[in-house]
Amino acid sequence: MKANPAHQIVLLDIADIDRRIVQADYARTHPVQGERINELSALRQGQLRELTALSGGRDDVQTELKRLESDVALAAQRRDRDAERLAATQNPKDAVALEQEIASLGRRISDLEDAELELMGRLEDAEAAVSAQQALIDETVAEGTRLTAEAKALIAAATTEGEQLARDRGALVDSVSPSLMAEYQRRVGRTAGAALLRRATCEGCRMVLSGIDLNVIRQAADDEVVSCPECGCILIRTEESGLKSSAPTD
Repeated sequence: MKANPAHQIVLLDIADIDRRIVQADYARTHPVQGERINELSALRQGQLRELTALSGGRDDVQTELKRLESDVALAAQRRDRDAERLAATQNPKDAVALEQEIASLGRRISDLEDAELELMGRLEDAEAAVSAQQALIDETVAEGTRLTAEAKALIAAATTEGEQLARDRGALVDSVSPSLMAEYQRRVGRTAGAALLRRATCEGCRMVLSGIDLNVIRQAADDEVVSCPECGCILIRTEESGLKSSAPTD
């Protein structure tokens, strides 16, 4: 087919815009932060499960500590009550029994208090572990929040760029003959659509054309639409194409 050489050159700008539209669309749908955001989401789920386990362990220690505190309080009440009874009794036998029970309660209270101290240490460790795990979660959430904000900004920028590129493309398309544009569209997808022939090289596929192919292109009229024999895109000829110098041979 034939087309105005000036229109053919416009195809280079359209092809460049199409390439940039693809890049903008990819940036919009695949923000660079996306992979890390997904990693952080999975990491946070694991961290939350660990926090739940640690919190459950801490709560168990707190429950056990409260039980011991209650046992100590009951034993102390009973000891104090026995001490009051001992002070009031006149019966030697009852006094001996009360003294023995008071001594037993004292040992019981001492054992319970020792257990309390051990549980307090465990509780302190458990609370520290919960706090440390919560700090990890806070760090994960902070990074995720930051990256999400960055991704949203990138998506918005890519969307805006894509919309502007679409408008620019529309203006260029209006300046090209419908038949040439239809031919370009037919090739886009499986090729670059249109590419510059620079120094005997197709910039669409980066292949150096043979001397025979260059001679065929050299003999074509300026308004003839020529194709790259390698990739099939429309080849745009300019002063940079190297068609006026001797062509390389096979």
